[in-house]
Amino acid sequence: MFNLNDSVRYWLYSEPTDMRKSFHSLSGIITNMMNLDPLCGDAFIFINKNRTRIKVLHWEPGGMVLYSKLMEAGTLGKPTSYEKDGSLKWRELVLMVEGIVDDPKTRRQRLEDLANLRKRL
Repeated sequence: MFNLNDSVRYWLYSEPTDMRKSFHSLSGIITNMMNLDPLCGDAFIFINKNRTRIKVLHWEPGGMVLYSKLMEAGTLGKPTSYEKDGSLKWRELVLMVEGIVDDPKTRRQRLEDLANLRKRL
């Protein structure tokens, strides 16, 4: 049940994805475009063109799980490093979703908003 962690292998689909797609359509992309098996236990990451939505499809015992996030403000970060084969580490996925980047000058909008909120409190 909800087993996304650093022991899972993550694959980033490099093309922008229509976020209306769900389990079957995303599984088709994994099979036909990425040449991988969606039932292998790995997690597959899809991002829309505007980088405001992300979906992660993952097979767990008992069925497929689809995680989805719509950004309230700003955009998803770009992974700072990933393998040539498209695989990504757990750490990179977390940094990308949270908008954390190594260079503080390029912080994501939502983190600046959070900093301003903390100043007001």
